[in-house]
Amino acid sequence: MIIGVPKEIKNNEFRAGLVPVGVKVLVQDGHEVFVQSGLGLGIGISDKEYTDAGAQLLPSLEAVFEKCTLIIKVKEPQKRELDLLKTNHILYTYLHLAADKQLTEHLMSTGCTAIAYETIQEDNGSLPLLTPMSEVAGRMATQIGATYLQADQGGKGVLLGGVPGVRRARVTVIGCGIAGTNAIKMAMGMGADVTAIDLSTKRLAELDDLFENRITTLYSNPQNIEESVTRSDLVIGAVLVPGAKAPKLVTRSMISRMEKGSVVVDIAVDQGGCIETCHPTTHENPTFNIDDVIHYCVSNMPGAVPQTSTYALTNVTLKYARALAKFGAASALKQDHVLFKGLNIWKGKLVYLPIARDLNLPYSQVELE
Repeated sequence: MIIGVPKEIKNNEFRAGLVPVGVKVLVQDGHEVFVQSGLGLGIGISDKEYTDAGAQLLPSLEAVFEKCTLIIKVKEPQKRELDLLKTNHILYTYLHLAADKQLTEHLMSTGCTAIAYETIQEDNGSLPLLTPMSEVAGRMATQIGATYLQADQGGKGVLLGGVPGVRRARVTVIGCGIAGTNAIKMAMGMGADVTAIDLSTKRLAELDDLFENRITTLYSNPQNIEESVTRSDLVIGAVLVPGAKAPKLVTRSMISRMEKGSVVVDIAVDQGGCIETCHPTTHENPTFNIDDVIHYCVSNMPGAVPQTSTYALTNVTLKYARALAKFGAASALKQDHVLFKGLNIWKGKLVYLPIARDLNLPYSQVELE
C-alpha cells in the first residue's frame, strides 16, 4: 500500500496523522509512506526524523493525494482536500459527518471510501480512537473555562477553587463519558463545586464512588439541567451520541438566565453541539458572547496541544492503519467488525445509518467485494 500523510490545513490545526514511530512500523510492514514536507513542525518533529523512520517527503498537499492511496489525517477534509479526493482513495481520519450535510455530500461525490476514527466501536460500546482526544478535550475544557472566567478575559472574575471564606466556582458538566469525566477530574482538582449530569444512573453511581461523594450527581432531565445551568459559573457540554448529532439539552432560555460573565464550553460542537446557542469557532477566534455569556466552541480543541494529542492519536490509530494497509479496505473491514463500524462512506455511498438519518440523505447497504 502507498500511504500518504498530508499536513493539516484546518485553522490552527498542528496535529499530524502519524509520528515517526508510526511511519517506521508501516515501512517495516513493507509499505511506502509519503509525508508532506513540514508535517511535524507544529509538534517539534523535523522532516529528518520522518525520513530517518523511512518516510519519503513530498512537497505539497496535492502531491500526497496524487501519489498515495491510503490517506491518514487528523481532521475532516477541507474544501481544498475534498477537491483532491478520488475513487481510489481510502480516507482514514476524524470525520464528524452528522453535523455537516455539505461535507458529507461533497465527500460522497468524490467516490472515495471514508473511515471515521470516531465511529470505530468496540463490543462494550467504547470508542477507542475517540477516547484519547476526548480525554484531552475534557481536561482542556475545564482549564479553558477557568481562564475565560477571569475578568481580563471578559468573565465574571471568579476563581474556580475560590479561597477560604469565599465560595468556589460552580461547574456543571453535562454528559459523563470520557470527556465529561476528565472535565470533572480537572474541575475537582482545581477545587470547584461540581455537578455532574448524565442519563445513566449506573454512570452517576460510578462517579459518586470515584469522587467519594464530593460531587453532586443529577439525572439528566430538563428540570435538573435548567436549575443547574442557570446557577453555574461554568457549564461544560460533553454529550456524545456515537456517529450522530448531539441533542440540544441547554436552551437559549437557560443561557439568558446565567449571570453575566459566565462561561460555556461545548465539547460536542463538532457533532452539532448540545448547547442551543453554540456554533463552531476556531482557535484563531475561539469565543463569542450571547446574552453576556462567553461561549467557547472550538471544533478541534485538542489541536491547541498538538504534541500531546498527536502522540496519543498515533497510539490508537496505528493498529487499524496497519490492517487497512496490509489487507486493503474491503478485506480489513470484513475481518474486523470493530473497524467495520468506522466505515461511513464506501465508494461514494453513505453506509452509516445514523448519519443518513440525521442528514436526511440516502442510506446504502454495504457491499464489500
